[in-house]
Amino acid sequence: MTDRAHAAHAEEETGVWSGSWVAERLGVELAGDEALTGLLGLALRRNPKRAHLLVSNVLGKHVPQSPSVVYGHGVALGRRVRELLGAEAAERAVVLGYAETATGLGHSVADGLGPAPYLHSTRRAVAGVARAGGFEESHSHATSHLLLPQDPALLAGDGPMVLVDDEFSTGNTVLNTIRALHERYPRKRYVVVALVDMRSPADAGRLDDFAREIGARVDLVTTASGTVRLPPGVLEKGQELVARYESPAADLAAAPTTEATTKAATEATTEPATETAGGSTGAASPGSVERVDLRWPHDVPDGGRHGFTAADRDRLESALPGMAARIAEALPARARRVLVLGFEELMYAPLRLAQALEQAVGGDVDVRYSTTTRSPVLAVDDPGYAIRTRLVFPAHDDPADGPGERYAYNVAGAGFDAVIAVVDSAADTPALHAPDGLAARLAAHVPHVLLAVVPSYVPHTSHAPQAPERPPMLPEPLRGPAFSSYAPDEVGWLLQDLSDVTLEAPTEEREEAIQSGGAHYAESLPVEYQPSEQYQELFHAALESSAARLARAVGAVTEVVLAERSPRPVLVSLARAGTPVGVLMRRWAQFRHGLDLPHYAVSIVRGRGIDANALRWLAGHHDPADVVFVDGWTGKGAITRELATALRDFEASDGVTGFSPEIAVLADPGSCVRTYGTRDDFLIPSACLNSTVSGLISRTVLRADLVGPHDFHGAKFYRELAGADLSPAFLDAVSARFPDVTESVDAHAKDLLSADRTPTWEGWAAVERISEEYGIHDVNLVKPGVGETTRVMLRRVPWKVLARAGAGADLDHVRLLAEQRGVPVEEVADLPYTCVGLIHPQYTRGATGADGKAVTL
Repeated sequence: MTDRAHAAHAEEETGVWSGSWVAERLGVELAGDEALTGLLGLALRRNPKRAHLLVSNVLGKHVPQSPSVVYGHGVALGRRVRELLGAEAAERAVVLGYAETATGLGHSVADGLGPAPYLHSTRRAVAGVARAGGFEESHSHATSHLLLPQDPALLAGDGPMVLVDDEFSTGNTVLNTIRALHERYPRKRYVVVALVDMRSPADAGRLDDFAREIGARVDLVTTASGTVRLPPGVLEKGQELVARYESPAADLAAAPTTEATTKAATEATTEPATETAGGSTGAASPGSVERVDLRWPHDVPDGGRHGFTAADRDRLESALPGMAARIAEALPARARRVLVLGFEELMYAPLRLAQALEQAVGGDVDVRYSTTTRSPVLAVDDPGYAIRTRLVFPAHDDPADGPGERYAYNVAGAGFDAVIAVVDSAADTPALHAPDGLAARLAAHVPHVLLAVVPSYVPHTSHAPQAPERPPMLPEPLRGPAFSSYAPDEVGWLLQDLSDVTLEAPTEEREEAIQSGGAHYAESLPVEYQPSEQYQELFHAALESSAARLARAVGAVTEVVLAERSPRPVLVSLARAGTPVGVLMRRWAQFRHGLDLPHYAVSIVRGRGIDANALRWLAGHHDPADVVFVDGWTGKGAITRELATALRDFEASDGVTGFSPEIAVLADPGSCVRTYGTRDDFLIPSACLNSTVSGLISRTVLRADLVGPHDFHGAKFYRELAGADLSPAFLDAVSARFPDVTESVDAHAKDLLSADRTPTWEGWAAVERISEEYGIHDVNLVKPGVGETTRVMLRRVPWKVLARAGAGADLDHVRLLAEQRGVPVEEVADLPYTCVGLIHPQYTRGATGADGKAVTL
């Protein structure tokens, strides 16, 4: 078949290894099994922390491949696991796959293993489904992974746990997952499955040590193994190549470069090549887009997001031939090369449809399978490069981590006569059909596009515990002077007073307790830092120099809120860093517009969400649509994501709608929100101290023996520190500058309201890069920005401080704290933040994850 040359990626089809382009230019080597070069190609990441990407030829993600080949590799691994475990143990096993790349592979492994139930992690929170766990994949571009089984007992059995990923590179993600699962649901046996084992020699010995540490057997099953040898300077060389080939126009280009022009442009020094992202030169007019009704069987899950059982498997197998026949009937009569294109985590259903279609059409049609992805990769049209073309389109499933680009690789220019795009119903949105959406991108390069929509499975929630008919009445907010040093009209605290409970412990002891699994970070408090006279002088100097700047930012963010959110908003600060900012925003609204805005403070805890009882109180007293959540600043955006997830869960559990997850912050250096006063990373003096600049209120506390199901989260009022309290002084110093900055606030607010303020999440990317460059391998140990660095110095066990070269007075207080604690300050060129605090790696297993641990459950 002449069109087969268009596949042009697998070594057996071209005689050229699809990793040779990168290997020749970067000196990267694959060493190991002979099968490696057949299984893997190489590409360049559009990512500042790692130069190369291993591109699988048999996974069905980036490279279109025969569905029988893709499915066959997964099933074969599953059968090997069954042989390893034995029939009896295999019957009791559960399989867990990793989103997004290994969702289909994990499901195929489960099919090969036998009747084992299957679950995969997900990045899509689902209303009404409680999280049974989660984790963060610190070494990749990935966002938080959630575990959302319909039946939480799926994770609680004592049979073997089989964890499936596409590659086993360092082992960090899998081992951290096992560690956390084992703490809660201990087992005697785990099996790690991957297509390729690419661990370095240094990482290879960790598996046995880890198994001994947890007292369980951990086996590894892979198709091939080897290592990646990277020469010195590979990251910098890779970044240079990406910069040379990257072009904003490339994603809209209509025609790829030829091999000859690519080679010439690569060798040129004055005219860099544009990235190939379009179709063939002859793709003149858009193709058609039509729907095909699959008649997906009722109550069969679309995949393993909520669990997939043996009974689900039987029903799907019975329905596949009929669905494939309907697809075949909808194909154009002359179609000879067809792609079934899955969608991010939705890999298994499209794979099985493609395999059934392959069987239905026989040898008359060359059926291929791949999926769209979040992974940003450079495209170069060369037979020795794994990613030849790239289609770019916006996310179309309202992802929890916000909008962003998505990609389909090696589709344009591959000679496909038709593409069957398979998405779930949650992703069948206007964005999918927009002029720049996936459907239009495909139609621009392929004559016929069929859209097949699989219904997004919604778990039955009839067995969920029901709330009591009459919950106890919630108390009225606490107010000063009985609770806090703020005036009673400045803020109402939706908290309970735990002032008489001893909760403080030395910092190192807290870290050690959490490290051992005995405590959550929100169950205790650090001992309040009492500033030295020299440090207090720095605070006052910083306040004097920054008061006007703070006043401008306060005014600007308040004006944006009034213009875009509500003319009479209800300000709800996230305690405690958000509270001084909320008070100042309330003061600005009163000063500038004569408004007397309600203002409350509520608790939000990483990994456990926002105080649901506080939300219930707010919904009972105000319109949720008027509520604006307020925080001091953004770091990498963890709290922003936490709030969005918590509000979705609350809406599902209580049926209350209208709360917006969009936080208003004084400073947004991480580019995580739309509503802010500035995106500069500068010293906010309220970050310099603990309770003595926050109304003498502690950080919030959530502990089961103190906070019941109908209680607000707790906090302490440190009345004994009244002599050192600077809270009113801070507020008054900033408020006093309001008249001076009125004109500049008006101009700045006008500019903000007309600007594109879409979050870019640049801060998260920078944190990932720093985590890898400093060998930390955990983004939660990296605290970016002046405010977060100060918190590290005051509350945690700091390892070192990275300071932007040339940073001035904004860092005087950080340098003093570092000197007092014996922490080195390292100046770094081109640091995206003014400074970054690194928590001591000795406590990596301590309070570092989304819930205070490296891997959360």
